[in-house]
Amino acid sequence: MPIKTANSSKELPDAVADLKRQCGGMQPRLVLLFSSSKYDAGDISRQVQQAFPHACVVGCSTAGEIAGIRMLTDSVVAMFLDDDVVEDVVSAVVEDLNGEARVREAFSSFERHFHAPVSSMDIHKYVGLVLADGLSGAEEQLMEKIGDRTDLFFIGGSAGDDLKFKSTHVFNQGKAYSNAAVLVLLRAKRGFEIIKTQSFRSTGKVLTATNVDEALRKVIEFNRQPALTAYAQTLGVPPESLPRLFMKHPLGLMVEGEPFVRSPQRVDGQSIVFYCQIKEGMDLEVLEATDIVADTRKAIEARKGADGRIAGIIDFQCILRTLELRAENRCEQYGAIFAGLPAAGFSTYGEAYLGHINQTSTMLLFR
Repeated sequence: MPIKTANSSKELPDAVADLKRQCGGMQPRLVLLFSSSKYDAGDISRQVQQAFPHACVVGCSTAGEIAGIRMLTDSVVAMFLDDDVVEDVVSAVVEDLNGEARVREAFSSFERHFHAPVSSMDIHKYVGLVLADGLSGAEEQLMEKIGDRTDLFFIGGSAGDDLKFKSTHVFNQGKAYSNAAVLVLLRAKRGFEIIKTQSFRSTGKVLTATNVDEALRKVIEFNRQPALTAYAQTLGVPPESLPRLFMKHPLGLMVEGEPFVRSPQRVDGQSIVFYCQIKEGMDLEVLEATDIVADTRKAIEARKGADGRIAGIIDFQCILRTLELRAENRCEQYGAIFAGLPAAGFSTYGEAYLGHINQTSTMLLFR
């Protein structure tokens, strides 16, 4: 098989031996590693790289792991991809998420590796992955810098730490980093598709951000009213009731009828802090929740094509979606969508696709 997945809940070093056993005799070109924060980040990154010395090993800490049909916690998940799927791959670490230099250096290393300018690379053959420190608050700036340098798609997610909100890590070539991101550029042999799925529809009600603190991801005013008041009025509820409706009624930046979700995190006085940045003057539509399981199943089925063939899927799933599935006792229903498919991923602190977004699954599908 060109793609295999493995998982273990054992302690180190037994967990790594377990992953290697499940990989069998396969010689992976790329290993994606998604690890609960129960494991020491440096140890698991180093040990998995040692177990697969000829592979590009990248990954991050998580807020939950995805392995095939199972949504896990306190485990480590790996996806192994050989050169029948990934013809070539290179990774780079960006240690200063607020600076331009490290992103420029990363792209220079991509060009040296592939012996071609990034501007000449075919967007149908090359695709990027981005894994960022989920507590950095700098994902927007990182995605903007990537977008400034290339038209290639980069998708991924922000590292988690099992909802401790203390320290998250990204992994690259045997080392672990905080306040950093790992960028991966790969050339897919048989093609790929990107899926962005979120389970919301617009109510048609608009809130315009008229006073914001972008650095703190805080909206002070919507529609020239205190943010809390305006948001509550739009939903027809008293302000004190608003926080319990945040997950079901986030906001969406609409692009060609498609929402790019901005999820509220908490109330701060009369202001509202979000999980991603909202710019002043931005028009946002109030959303209402639909069915995560049905919507995700529809998105996957639409990509199967006439032959029904999917070689594998990487699923970067928002922790807020995972929490909703857990609360509704629907994790098994969600997992069943991926039955028979090599699938792996993790619950993120934010998703990456044409920017930094929330309450979404961004998926990379291999043919």
